[in-house]
Amino acid sequence: MSADYAYLESLSVEPEINPRTGLPLKPRWLKVDQVQGDRLYDIKRNLRGDRLYTVCEEARCPNISECWNVGTATFMILGDTCTRGCRFCAVKTGNPGGVTDPEEPHHVARNVALMGLDYAVITMVDRDDLPDGGADHVRQVIEAIQMKCPQTVIEILAGDFKADAGALETVVTAGRGLEVFAHNVETVERLSPRVRDARASYRQSLESLRHIKEIRPGTYTKSAIMLGLGEDFMEIEQTLKDLREVGVEIITLGQYLQPSRKHLRIKRFVDPREFEYWKSFAEDLGFTGVAAGPLVRSSYKASHLFPKGQLPLGGSQDAGGTTFKHVTGTETACDNGGR
Repeated sequence: MSADYAYLESLSVEPEINPRTGLPLKPRWLKVDQVQGDRLYDIKRNLRGDRLYTVCEEARCPNISECWNVGTATFMILGDTCTRGCRFCAVKTGNPGGVTDPEEPHHVARNVALMGLDYAVITMVDRDDLPDGGADHVRQVIEAIQMKCPQTVIEILAGDFKADAGALETVVTAGRGLEVFAHNVETVERLSPRVRDARASYRQSLESLRHIKEIRPGTYTKSAIMLGLGEDFMEIEQTLKDLREVGVEIITLGQYLQPSRKHLRIKRFVDPREFEYWKSFAEDLGFTGVAAGPLVRSSYKASHLFPKGQLPLGGSQDAGGTTFKHVTGTETACDNGGR
């Protein structure tokens, strides 16, 4: 199957330029009201008390108010400093010098319990300064959450670990096994060298995702693509096909938004109807979970893309991976003692 390029071209409109700043003016569909609320304040206070970070804050996500006020946040582990310097990303870059917080696994598990999460998303900064890229620390975080919240599904939004099979195995076989391993290719292959750090590559990302399926077929794999960086329709199509070829089941597509003047410029704003088109196209390719829209981010409403009503049995798995059961509203995901 091939995409309908003529239809997609008919949706394209040149972005308006702000004459004062020289930057593209955001279309109406990208304007979001930032609401406050007690829930948002409480989450931020708890996180700061435990020296935790969220990618919601670090990456300046436009959905932060919506998600935090319903008790959803994506925890960012291994500190707030990434060893890579991708040109689209607002997360701080530098050299953490091999430092990690041994209390972080406990703190993350505690906050997952406080929030009563049935589905927890944990992302990480790249840690090329560590021999295993931080894989063992990620394992400790997974196992701490599983111990305190045995019914919570865990999604790890990870780096590529340089496609090292040993590091990847450490992560996906932690505890009872990992439910969802997410790693983002971010953009199409042609643009990857310009968009991402030189230590990352499109093919390396695909290899990491392929390894996960070889190591533990029962783990769902997930990826994300940003649109608006200069890709063409044929390249989007090929990227989706490449991800399906390595077994990825869940995909998100969203609009690239420039975090600051120092970051890559937006080449185009993608019409919501184009996102709807790519959603349908991805579903036809066989992706079982697809989210596509201007404000969609890789962790946005992550639990909605997981198979409906499925949560893991604590500690139980078969040869193919995790065994699942339906969880009703009367069951508790976490040990909330001391809440």
